[in-house]
Amino acid sequence: MTKFNDTLLRAARGEKIDHTPVWYMRQAGRSQPEYLKIKEEHGSLEDIVRKPEICAFVTKLPVDQYNVDAAILYKDIVTPLPAIGVDVKIKAGVGPVISNPIRSVQDVHNLGEISPEDDVPYVLETIKMLTQEQLNVPLIGFAGAPFTLASYMIEGGPSRTYNLTKSFMVSEPEAWFVLMDKLADMTITYVTAQVNAGAKAIQVFDSWVGALSVSDYRIFVKPVMTRIFTELRKLNVPLITFGVGASHLANEWHDLPVDVVGLDWRLPIQEAGERGLTKPLQGNLDPTLLIADWNVIEERAKAIIEQGVEHGSHIFNLGHGVFPDVKPATLKKLTEFIHTYSAELRK
Repeated sequence: MTKFNDTLLRAARGEKIDHTPVWYMRQAGRSQPEYLKIKEEHGSLEDIVRKPEICAFVTKLPVDQYNVDAAILYKDIVTPLPAIGVDVKIKAGVGPVISNPIRSVQDVHNLGEISPEDDVPYVLETIKMLTQEQLNVPLIGFAGAPFTLASYMIEGGPSRTYNLTKSFMVSEPEAWFVLMDKLADMTITYVTAQVNAGAKAIQVFDSWVGALSVSDYRIFVKPVMTRIFTELRKLNVPLITFGVGASHLANEWHDLPVDVVGLDWRLPIQEAGERGLTKPLQGNLDPTLLIADWNVIEERAKAIIEQGVEHGSHIFNLGHGVFPDVKPATLKKLTEFIHTYSAELRK
């Protein structure tokens, strides 16, 4: 095996690096012909996740194809939910759909606890396979944050408005905080098992928390996120937080005991720095630009790389995930450009 590439880990810790590391959210999956063939043969995401050899192959594929500086475990943020009693299915073209949504305090109390070794052994087996035998870059494990998981559990699936979630949050605060604590316990246990199995960094996706105001975030979400990250710090791996449409919460995230703040495309790195975000930043090319002409992609990527180098510690990523129309060749070319251009700037 070639020498282990720890550039992403060093960047996450604010250490000196020779080039800006890069990985892409949803880099494994929908835009890759090999993955689409695997999906035809082996079924849904849930089916693939339960087959460690196949799941490891899918996770490693973008590392081999694009030369990115990290792999991210191929699975979904709802993967651990069945273990605590949530009946969830990932419906093609829709997302997670839950047949037993939270509707009362009793529904919250009925939720159980996760035992990763018993409930998701295939996830841990995939991690071990990748980190012990296959990867020469860090494997990023991940989990969904309590608000985002709760939004699926209360709405019954994806939502544009989060009306039911926010209504439950403010009208049933006692039940809400019990739910947050149960999901926090699940997240801490689940992530700890991932790190013990070999994951070298963790990203917590609070994908939909941007639906909240700053004041509501501080009251209803920030305390539980502080507890989660405080516990996860004991694992001694870099911790990344990320959400979409949540630029107004960037300073709140910066306050959390995290190592890296992930930004979507709405908040430029330079502006984040001007707001007082001094921690390493991750992001943040708008993924829709990946189907534009190369000269557009290069121009936008240059600006992000330059701002990242100026900021000090930066991990290049997208402002959200890769989508099916993106050509793998574009991601390979972009990765090479990020490495080459950032290395010149960092000399």
